[in-house]
Amino acid sequence: MTQEKPPSVLGSYIRAQRQLADLSLRQLAGLSNVSNAYLSQVERGLHQPSLKVLGSIADALDISTEHLLTQAGMMSAGATNLRKARGDGEAGEDAASPAVVDAIDHDPVLSAEEKQALLALYRTFVERHVEA
Repeated sequence: MTQEKPPSVLGSYIRAQRQLADLSLRQLAGLSNVSNAYLSQVERGLHQPSLKVLGSIADALDISTEHLLTQAGMMSAGATNLRKARGDGEAGEDAASPAVVDAIDHDPVLSAEEKQALLALYRTFVERHVEA
């Protein structure tokens, strides 16, 4: 029996962002000019997309490429924090409730990957409210 690989943090994050945007897989594929099959494989963690593909997906989801790169582990959070310190980073992370972040971070039920994906999603919600 073949055990299916669990979705990557990046794939889970892209899927969650797609669902938040109320887009089908096919719609996101069309907006990002990435094939439906390949996008499905990225969401399931079967492929690691190139920087060009990540940029296309980020643009289609209307999120920063830097944020998506951080989720992919292709850019360190330190680089993102440096940009924030200069004033050109994401506001949502600064506005995130430390109590919520701490609760997620210390939840014994969630895996490290699940915590990272959940925190990224939470910060995206906060960012949307801060921008409004």
